Amino acid sequence: MDLIDDGAEGNTPEFSVSELSGAVKRVIEGEFGFVRVRGEVGRVSRPRSGHVYLDLKDDRSVISGILWKGVAARQQNQPEEGMEVIATGRLTTFPGQSKYQIVIEEIRPAGAGALMAMLEKRKAMLQAEGLFAADRKRPLPYLPEIIGVVTSPSGAVIRDILHRLRDRFPRKVLIWPVAVQGAGCAPQVARAIEGFNGLSRGGALPRPDLLIVARGGGSVEDLWGFNEEVVARAAAASDIPLISAVGHETDTTLIDFVSDRRAPTPTAAAELAVPVRMELIGTVRDFGLRMDRAMSQRLEVRGQRLRDMSRALPRVDELLDGPRQRLDIMGERLPQALTRSVDRRKLALSEIAGSLRPAVLTRAMTVEQRRLSERAARLKPALDRLVQTRREALGRRADRISARPILREIEVQKTRLADLTRRLADGQEARQADLRSRLDALTRLHETLGYRETLRRGYAVVRGDGHVVTTKSAAETATGLEIEFADGKLKLGGGSSSRKPAKPKLPEQGSLF
Repeated sequence: MDLIDDGAEGNTPEFSVSELSGAVKRVIEGEFGFVRVRGEVGRVSRPRSGHVYLDLKDDRSVISGILWKGVAARQQNQPEEGMEVIATGRLTTFPGQSKYQIVIEEIRPAGAGALMAMLEKRKAMLQAEGLFAADRKRPLPYLPEIIGVVTSPSGAVIRDILHRLRDRFPRKVLIWPVAVQGAGCAPQVARAIEGFNGLSRGGALPRPDLLIVARGGGSVEDLWGFNEEVVARAAAASDIPLISAVGHETDTTLIDFVSDRRAPTPTAAAELAVPVRMELIGTVRDFGLRMDRAMSQRLEVRGQRLRDMSRALPRVDELLDGPRQRLDIMGERLPQALTRSVDRRKLALSEIAGSLRPAVLTRAMTVEQRRLSERAARLKPALDRLVQTRREALGRRADRISARPILREIEVQKTRLADLTRRLADGQEARQADLRSRLDALTRLHETLGYRETLRRGYAVVRGDGHVVTTKSAAETATGLEIEFADGKLKLGGGSSSRKPAKPKLPEQGSLF
């Protein structure tokens, strides 16, 4: 048996798979911590996580790349398959699959040629879907009540639009502020178009009748947000007619092809949106004058025709001459016609009366009597059967009728009547007792408050000539006095006296005067 010397193998260190993968990862990230790669975008994958996975390739090699969700959202130009780009990032490894990849921090088209190639490709795709078709273009409203403007609120574009609208025909304007360049341009413009379309008519914020998407001039990169597919599809799906006014007259973007009307400048968009108010007023005034002249000429022509036709019409007397003559002739012929009609009626009556003989009437009466007798003979048995049926039905119902429930109901009602009578009597007695006690109380109160109780305390009532005397002068002028005490009345002779009467002695208990 041969012995193998493994001393050399024993000095070689052993690595686990994870340790070796980590060492490779550190070496690659250390050597290629910042790289820029130029290549063509191959496969592009966008899972629900928001990350973007892609391949960068040339004619001989392929390298995998990844854009994390936050980095992908910041990119102005999203990578598409077939697009030549320059990617900036760092190399790293993915130990789970023993592969290396580039983590991209920034990706942009490789020059204007790449941008234009991507634009042409996107344009061909949208055109193949029919978004550029002329039959999809809708006419603009002649005089919109509300105009929605999608643009930057701080630029000169919105001022130019408002100024032009104010000069031509003032309208209500709703402004949706958006970024007009950069990574946020495309999604903000798309959301603005969709937001205007989502407004309801007659709501707190009214829905515009016309939309204007506007931006000033700039480079291809500055205007690239309006070449994005999301903006083009939002403009094509808009239910509100849309005018695109992006850049100068020589600038062309995808939104220009899908919009209902393209304006070379934002100012031209305002001119397309509304007519000139003064020109419109002048046109309406001209139309009114033309209509007045046309109506006057038409009335003049019709009046002349009416006068010409009236001269050809006969006079009223001539129209009535013929009917008057026919009326006279018919009036003369009417008595003779009545006489002949009466004679014909008499002749017809004589002929009919000749055929009416007593025998015929007797025969007719006999036939009617026979018919009546037959019907009477059939009627009596039918009436008898009906009476018998009704009697049997009445007998069956009489068998079901019993006097016991009626008698029981009578007893119950008698008991209720007796109870009500008793309650009525008790109530009447209680009411009479209450009234009697109230009357006694009132009587006592009357006696207590009456003047007779006062008389019993020693006072008196003096009357003169039937009236109560309350003053000395009234007593002197009275012809007779009557004093009423508690136990009776005393009459005194009275009259005026020349001497002054003696001062009467006051009673111990006082007097009532």
